[in-house]
Amino acid sequence: MAIKNHFALLGTVAVLATAAFAGQAAARDQIRIVGSSTVFPFTTAVAESFGKGGSFKTPIVESTGTGGGLKLFCSGVGEDTPDITGASRRIKASEVETCTKNGVTQIVEVRVGFDGIVFANAKSGPKIEIDKAIIWKALAAQVVVDGQLVANPYKTWDEIDPKLPKAKIEILGPPPTSGTRDAFNELVLEKGCEEAKATEVIIASGVDKKDVGKACMKVREDGVYVEAGENDNLIVQKLVANPAAFGIFGYSFLEENADKIQGATIEGVQPTYEDISSGKYSVSRTLFIYVKKAHVGTVPGIKEFVAEYTSDKAMGENGYLADKGLIALPKVEADKARAAGVGMVPLDPATVK
Repeated sequence: MAIKNHFALLGTVAVLATAAFAGQAAARDQIRIVGSSTVFPFTTAVAESFGKGGSFKTPIVESTGTGGGLKLFCSGVGEDTPDITGASRRIKASEVETCTKNGVTQIVEVRVGFDGIVFANAKSGPKIEIDKAIIWKALAAQVVVDGQLVANPYKTWDEIDPKLPKAKIEILGPPPTSGTRDAFNELVLEKGCEEAKATEVIIASGVDKKDVGKACMKVREDGVYVEAGENDNLIVQKLVANPAAFGIFGYSFLEENADKIQGATIEGVQPTYEDISSGKYSVSRTLFIYVKKAHVGTVPGIKEFVAEYTSDKAMGENGYLADKGLIALPKVEADKARAAGVGMVPLDPATVK
């Protein structure tokens, strides 16, 4: 009975918040979007195209990072909260719970395409071929040496593998609030830890089995890894200025700066549109936008903006977002995404982990 009353109360709060916002409709006539730095250039391109249509104002788009964007998005319903957020990973169950507590009870999830995470350096730097185990050994707080778990001793790449350059390990990447960091942790660090056969040693050191993933993802804090903020363009600029350094960011930034930077070959595969699309390049993830259904019909143009975003001319294989580096969804998946977005179909919280 207490649980039923709890959800009844949440529903009442959501209805009152939505009603209050509807009464303030005239206060904002421009869509506000926040979120992932990776999704940012795609959303900006859609916003510009949408604004040129003349029926609605060009949406305001801010790059806040995936975690930061979802925090703002889930903070409540009303003119002071965003209508849409971009995410370079799927929303978490804990974030859905926060949304619900704050009256954001109907969230529309739209998959917009794929992106690869690249490990890249300046074109004037060395071309390298690596695997996930090598990247893990370069970045992990603790690594296995002679069967023992020790603080990461590696200072130069050749200490990890003699085939690699005799150069200082310097890596620029996103902060913990970034969806790119979340995806990199899961797709590279956790997998690299397994490939380096370190998990059994970590367990033997006293770490509980359920915490092994977290231990594998813990990044060293001795200055080798530098958090470069949510601005991936800044990482690109720093790589150009320092050819010895490597950076971690979305494929779209490699595509946009192909004259300045190069992607490392990971497990024998280069980060290209074709290989990311086919799944051959293993370090890839799905990109999303999340829409606050309570704002639809109150802030003008939200439905129309989502229709533009999910149109074939935007996110299709030959759409204008492909020119920005977005990897298109297969047609069947694109049709599903379009139907969910245009139909404003709320996300089922039970499907979220």
